[in-house]
Amino acid sequence: MKERVTSGVSSVLMLAGLVSVALTSSIGSVPAPVSDTLAQRLQTGKVAVEAPAAVPAPAVQVAAAAAPATPFNTLKVDTSYYDQLRSKLTWLPVRYAGNVLKTPDVPSRLLLAKSAAQRAGLSEVGLSYRDVYGIINAETSWIPRMGASKDGTPNLGIAQFEPATAKAVGLTDPTDPVQAVHALAVHLKDAAKWSAKRLDGLKLSPTQYALKLREGVSIYYNLSSKGRAAWNGLNTKKLPIETRRHIANARIGAREAAELEAQLAELRGRMKGTGMMTASYGAGN
Repeated sequence: MKERVTSGVSSVLMLAGLVSVALTSSIGSVPAPVSDTLAQRLQTGKVAVEAPAAVPAPAVQVAAAAAPATPFNTLKVDTSYYDQLRSKLTWLPVRYAGNVLKTPDVPSRLLLAKSAAQRAGLSEVGLSYRDVYGIINAETSWIPRMGASKDGTPNLGIAQFEPATAKAVGLTDPTDPVQAVHALAVHLKDAAKWSAKRLDGLKLSPTQYALKLREGVSIYYNLSSKGRAAWNGLNTKKLPIETRRHIANARIGAREAAELEAQLAELRGRMKGTGMMTASYGAGN
């Protein structure tokens, strides 16, 4: 029995180490290439040769008539709640472009993504925390930093909001990761409604619809109003390579979120079985 317990603890520690590094291998190394930002910033990576497995399709398709009455939904900043959430986050050093920056660890990323998705009501439009995670993966690989559009417009923080877009969605501090992730989720809700409207009338299976809905979300987030107007739901391959990269990286991130959540659930189960406890990720998250 003692030998089995020791072996179990070792396995738990090994899994904990794997999860802490995450699938992006971000700690102590350059992160995986990321896509362009809201206005196609200059930093780019490689296009995935094959799209990863699709995120499970939503149970119901989003009604196209759900398009917002105003250009943007706006974030309701809850300072007290954000402060509580911020106190639960753990940050790790990461080397990027020759500099040592900080990135939230895996439990912190999932905690932020889940909180933002829930408060924005993303389930109402067929999205989830995995989509929040995926878009941030496409934007910055979860490393808050400054970026720039091709025209020199600054892209700020973990979600790479341009100042004008940040103001439009009610984001007062784009460099605050907690506030920015919640603003991103609000913006994604508008993006999903826009995407659903573009897909209206197309004959798609539930799986195809889920994929196309998320393509539209990336297009909405990545392109200007003029640029996104060219998309009709069927011509994604004709869009700029930067936008197609964004779609691919968002899919990768969404799949990564699901895999990491499964790993953490397994880790919590093993810790419970061996009497170990973790303080970094509370019960119920």
